[in-house]
Amino acid sequence: MDQGKGILQPHHLLDELANDVGEDKGRKKLTDSPFSEILKSAQEAIVLPPFVAIAVRPRPGIWEFVRVNVHELSVEQLGVAEYLRFKEELVNGDFNNHFVLELDFEPFNATFPRPSQSSFIGNGVQFLNRHLSSVMFRNRDCLEPLLDFLRAHKYKGHVMMLNDRIQSLSRLQTNLAKAEEYLSKLLPDAPYSDFEYVFQEWGFEKGWGNNAKRVSEMVHLLLDIIQAPDPSNLETFLGRIPMVFNVVVVSPHGYFGQANVLGLPDTGGQIVYILDQVRSLENEMLLRIQEQGLNITPRILIVTRLIPDAKGTTCNQRLERISGTQHTHILRVPFRTEKGILQKWISRFDVWPYLEAFTEVFYYLTSML
Repeated sequence: MDQGKGILQPHHLLDELANDVGEDKGRKKLTDSPFSEILKSAQEAIVLPPFVAIAVRPRPGIWEFVRVNVHELSVEQLGVAEYLRFKEELVNGDFNNHFVLELDFEPFNATFPRPSQSSFIGNGVQFLNRHLSSVMFRNRDCLEPLLDFLRAHKYKGHVMMLNDRIQSLSRLQTNLAKAEEYLSKLLPDAPYSDFEYVFQEWGFEKGWGNNAKRVSEMVHLLLDIIQAPDPSNLETFLGRIPMVFNVVVVSPHGYFGQANVLGLPDTGGQIVYILDQVRSLENEMLLRIQEQGLNITPRILIVTRLIPDAKGTTCNQRLERISGTQHTHILRVPFRTEKGILQKWISRFDVWPYLEAFTEVFYYLTSML
């Protein structure tokens, strides 16, 4: 508190506690107190005298926010919006602007099943597939949304999976059976172009596969899902539907470049990791699109900060292609203030006041993909 306002990271809090306790036997009781347990779970603390707001994560998926008045020794619980507003006061002062960008993702989660155990963290897709398959098994009408999705699925105006010739589940099941029998008479490596027009007459469009073997596997999976929904089959089928053609990776801090950047502030293994990942991702996307029988060019963008004072790197270039790729680029967007573009590098701990304007610009640019 004596050092004025700022943000304290977890190690700062624990170091301050250790320094304060020292060798004092009376104060050592603090290390076993509930207050010490709170500090061990704290992710950050916002110091704005006479207040200290603490973000606490007692267990995976659970966050709590408290604010302490160190003069009055009073504690109050904060909501997420209140905590973020208090945090913004570090830069903006007493901020009373009611027209602040606010993203409410709650409507997307309102009707979604939610796991109640932390052991499900990291296994969300598996949890959802189990839930969906159990609902489909109990009620056949729940397959209608899957039919609607397959009929509506398009990319840049090009229809995929199903066309308007299939209007009902019964028609879909009948035509899938026809397709399965037809494909059984073809060679496994027969290209999709050999039977494309026959499939269109039955209501099927591109996206099922690039040869008879892959199309037959997809047809068989969907027939199994309609007859007896199973989480494993549902996961496999949904995973093979062509859906991902554009990917955006956001990394706004540090000097993000392909050469002469390692060792610069906030720049290290993360850069190498992302560059390796996007190269592998492009190869995987190209392979999947080919196996799905489509002629679509994928795009991958790494959105990062443009730094005019680039220190001999390429971080002042707006667009840069990743070496070893065909369709992957770095897109750099500058941090802006009321006085113009921020010229120099700043620490990752200080970037958050600029993220709102940064997000608005890169959202506009990436929406044109």
